Amino acid sequence: MTRRQRRLTIIGGSLAVLAIAAALVLNAMRDSIVFFSTPAMVAEKHIPPGRRFRLGGLVQKGSLVHGDNLAVTFEVADGNATLPVSYQGILPDLFREGQGVIAEGALDPSGVFRADTVLAKHDENYMPKEVADALKKQGHWKDDYGKKTDNDAKPAVIQGASRGMQGASR
Repeated sequence: MTRRQRRLTIIGGSLAVLAIAAALVLNAMRDSIVFFSTPAMVAEKHIPPGRRFRLGGLVQKGSLVHGDNLAVTFEVADGNATLPVSYQGILPDLFREGQGVIAEGALDPSGVFRADTVLAKHDENYMPKEVADALKKQGHWKDDYGKKTDNDAKPAVIQGASRGMQGASR
């Protein structure tokens, strides 16, 4: 073999090894790329008992039951399906019925999601008390800051993006 053929063989072999490694990594990360699964996705995927994943949705109103030794049961819903969840531990301060939640854990054989971590999602319109007080003092406070509507939320994102673009072009 000439030098050129040997060099091409080494480069080709290296590219093949790199492609196989990338395929293995992407295959392993296929299911973990999703930040959480909704109850409807859990039903569709037929996730086997014992496999760890994140469950996200809204805590069903009227489903929260406190038991002994910090045991809590509730149902997580996404509008299409609900999934019962059991958790033992201290719940986050923002956790309440009707609020968004993400729980980490696994399904048990009876179909109950056994969570070992519960994270409460807060409203995207959250504003620290100090900031709200400063806005009130300056006269920039609007009474509808606490109200959440689809029309108010979307323009704010678009305006913020356009401001960022204006600053980038200067």
